[in-house]
Amino acid sequence: MNILLIDDEHLEVEQLEYLIAPHFPNWTIWKAYDASQALQISKQQKIELVFLDIHMPGKSGLELAKELKALYKLQIVMVTAFQSFEFAQQAIRIGVADYLTKPIIEEDLIQVIDQYKPWNSKDSTIQLALNIIHERYSEKLTVNEIAKEIFMNPSYLSRKFLESQKIGLNEYLNQYRLEKVTKLLVKEQDQSISDIAEKCGFNSQHYLSVAFKKKFGLTPREYKVKFREGTLHES
Repeated sequence: MNILLIDDEHLEVEQLEYLIAPHFPNWTIWKAYDASQALQISKQQKIELVFLDIHMPGKSGLELAKELKALYKLQIVMVTAFQSFEFAQQAIRIGVADYLTKPIIEEDLIQVIDQYKPWNSKDSTIQLALNIIHERYSEKLTVNEIAKEIFMNPSYLSRKFLESQKIGLNEYLNQYRLEKVTKLLVKEQDQSISDIAEKCGFNSQHYLSVAFKKKFGLTPREYKVKFREGTLHES
């Protein structure tokens, strides 16, 4: 898994790497100091999580965020020295996941990265399993297929995954898929529930609806309607 840190100030990037690295020991941290370098890295490596400074010479962080989002699905955390409601609004419209202000306080950073902790494992074998899930959740993945790819007995993988992540592998895969479903329900309002189910790896619309209601207390259709009416915020 890959994290990309983008800031024209070298010291800021080094400090951010110093704070983040202990929390993601099996992730690769890439560093870029301008927009062109960031795009080059992002085209060569599949980046999952980006920390991006808003104010950079040349292309702004907001412009770069749009271009990164157009490449493929990734999560972006904007970082800025200026507390501006206007910037925050623009960042939300682009689909930025979060917003941090400089100087970065470690407690604030940890609050942001805690939501990505389930993506990470200190066990390199489990990290491989997580990588497969995050990259191929739309496929009809099974424990046996994941175990085969990382040369491990399925029963042993299931037990080791539970010990490492405190959640069963199948349950984690389901939860990850459901997170992707909520994003598509909000961002692709015209898409059918059946298409969304297929895109996110569910065997059928019915199976998705049952799993979704169990987790969120609403059917996917009800979730979509409530979000459109403004009575529900994106999770």
